[in-house]
Amino acid sequence: MPRFAANLSMLYTELPFLDRFEAAARDGFQGVEFLFPYAFPPEDIAARLRGNGLQQVLFNAPPGGGDAPGFEAAWAGGQRGTAAVVGAEADFRTGVQWALRYAEALDCPRIHCMAGLLPEAASADQISAASSAYESNLRWAAAQAAAAGREVLIEPINPRDMPRFFLNRQGDAHAIVQKIGAPNLKVQFDLYHCQIVEGDVATRIRQYLPTGRVGHFQIAGVPERHEPDVGELNYPYLFKVIDEVAAACAWPGWVGCEYRPQRGAVPAGTSDGLGWLRRATA
Repeated sequence: MPRFAANLSMLYTELPFLDRFEAAARDGFQGVEFLFPYAFPPEDIAARLRGNGLQQVLFNAPPGGGDAPGFEAAWAGGQRGTAAVVGAEADFRTGVQWALRYAEALDCPRIHCMAGLLPEAASADQISAASSAYESNLRWAAAQAAAAGREVLIEPINPRDMPRFFLNRQGDAHAIVQKIGAPNLKVQFDLYHCQIVEGDVATRIRQYLPTGRVGHFQIAGVPERHEPDVGELNYPYLFKVIDEVAAACAWPGWVGCEYRPQRGAVPAGTSDGLGWLRRATA
């Protein structure tokens, strides 16, 4: 079966962040991901990874401008990345540099650079300018990451959860990756977002995974974003599809569990909802 990584921004939220690593390891996860590490010194996170035998598999570059103390405020204030935001090129570059420093300290192979939001009622000219900024920023980021031995990921996100987000569809993401042509620039394929925007998820896994352009999967139940055994997607079937295609093309990646536990932030709320994981890995 695929290798599953716990998303520590969404799972085990009844615990302080640094205590979530032990909880994930105790429940059998071998890898972790999260949104942002910048509120904590990298050595503190690295110690939790080592102490619990965990691999850091992914985190996001900062969502907005400023410096580390302001990154959480940027997210809380509604910023959702800078890669496709015209005029935010300096913020984007600063953020990527922060992310690569943390990736080195955490031995994390990939970072996700969020595209950001389009202006309200964006015109064709504004969308074109955002596209140009996006491609230029990603070329620069991929080169910086390659020098550091890392991958850069881009992710289509559904516009219901994140209105005005620049990138929504798998085909558009893959076209951008193909156009730029950097071997370390890849797509973060979130099955939850894909189902909401496009559907036909299994076919898209079979279409895109063999290309070598998929760097990471993420999962959640649709539509409530709870455990993957809650909702309309048949995840046992989709796990088998990923397993089958990954074996055929020697894909070595991870599946990130980026969902909100149905029981919420209560003691053992995450652990009690992991029946799907036990069944998948039995």
